[in-house]
Amino acid sequence: MRHILLATTMGVALASPALAEEFRWASTTDPQTMDPHAVNSAPVLGFLNNVYEGLVRRGQDMSVEPALATSWEPIGDGEGWRFNLREGVTFHDGAEFNADDVIFSYQRASGEAADTSSWFAPVSEVVKVDDFTVDIMTSAPNPIFPDSIANWMIMDQGWAEANGVTEPIGEGENYATLNANGTAAFMLESRQPGLETVLVPYDGWWGDAQHNITRATFTPIQNPATAVAALLSGDVDMINPVPIQDAARLSQSDGVDVVQGIEARVIMLGFPHQAETLKYGANEGDANPFLDVRVRQAVAQAVNVPAILQTIMRGNAEEASQLVSPAMRGYSEDLAVRPAYDVEAARALLAEAGYADGFTFGLKCPNDRYLNDEAVCQAVVSMLAQVGITAELDAMPVRNYWPELREDNFDMYLLGWSPGTFDAEHPIRFLAATPNEEARLGSWNFGGFSNARVDELLPMIQSEIDDTARQAMLDETTQILQDEVAYVPMYVQPLVWGVRDNVSLVQRPDNFFILRWVTVE
Repeated sequence: MRHILLATTMGVALASPALAEEFRWASTTDPQTMDPHAVNSAPVLGFLNNVYEGLVRRGQDMSVEPALATSWEPIGDGEGWRFNLREGVTFHDGAEFNADDVIFSYQRASGEAADTSSWFAPVSEVVKVDDFTVDIMTSAPNPIFPDSIANWMIMDQGWAEANGVTEPIGEGENYATLNANGTAAFMLESRQPGLETVLVPYDGWWGDAQHNITRATFTPIQNPATAVAALLSGDVDMINPVPIQDAARLSQSDGVDVVQGIEARVIMLGFPHQAETLKYGANEGDANPFLDVRVRQAVAQAVNVPAILQTIMRGNAEEASQLVSPAMRGYSEDLAVRPAYDVEAARALLAEAGYADGFTFGLKCPNDRYLNDEAVCQAVVSMLAQVGITAELDAMPVRNYWPELREDNFDMYLLGWSPGTFDAEHPIRFLAATPNEEARLGSWNFGGFSNARVDELLPMIQSEIDDTARQAMLDETTQILQDEVAYVPMYVQPLVWGVRDNVSLVQRPDNFFILRWVTVE
């Protein structure tokens, strides 16, 4: 009998069956790169967690556990953290892992060219104590630092230098975008972007393999109907996601199961807080209406989130009022209610702000990143039209989407955020802190939201050890973000996977698919 292990029901470890099998899976989004420091996004980090490893990792229940470090402890009175490294580990090419690789990977992942640089904003220095001991010093006490680096992956210094990839690149290709040399349970055999990526087990892995896979082939399938057909025909063994509208039918089909849960990801709308003018639509070049908090509030009240959850998500998602879900550490219980859907109130706010006749603007949206993302954006367009503002939708593949947002080519945009630390500090640092490249803050704050008090509270939140005092600061920050309508949180995205009934796997709430927990009977 097949077993599906959920993160919330973790129990006995999987036993490896005698027979080994090939495994094939599909998702809508192809990872943009094989470089673990080039793109800070879940499709990249989730995939590469099968190939690269960090000092720590997350287990089936999302707890932080040892990986390339066997243990860690705070240094002094909050000066930093000492990591004791695992000995006897080799990279996929046979090179030995040691502290030099950790120092190199810190320098690479924290550099200006890295999309992961903001992870290391609290770090003041990384010191090699000996070949298997590293001290990571922080500018202030940072009790959640080990949690914050669960997706920081270690590269082999010698391999990177030999192949000319000592720095990541965000655009274009280099050796590290198409090749990989990690220490994890699987190694990259071949990579054809947009077509197929093949992983095979690494026989020299230091850990205990809990899978029976001989070869794992990933294929991006953007069309949902094609993905469902491939699962039903047996061409693939797993698809992520299952289209919500097909979940019930698929769960009743022979040979297939549907695995459902709630992801840690909040789906929201973002605004251009710093743009002086609109960039799209009939009002292109006119003053930016979204600079007025009343207009942002009108958008929040015009979007009928319950209707989106009922019609598009088929009751499989939960409303969101904050940048994190209730399952995250630091969630503000007293601020759990989102703005009520109220067309008349939205119209009144627009009139008060001087837009009684509405305006036209451009809404950017991905069409292959989040569950039903384009359909959600189409619904938002219709809902905003009811209060007199016209959104011109531009939906595109995520490969093109992130560059558009980074170039400020939007009037409003859709964003999903899953905190890598499972802590409310994470989205504050990435989405709400005033963008500052030198301090490595606000790296995904595309709209440039800025609030002096939020910037003041963030380092205090990061260093506060007392949970009650820390929660009070998180509550204050959440209240500011709600009052300012920095974003319009809409819902927590559901997880819906489809699997053949001879497959055992683990579904984690971060939507990372970990091959070392997969068995095929």
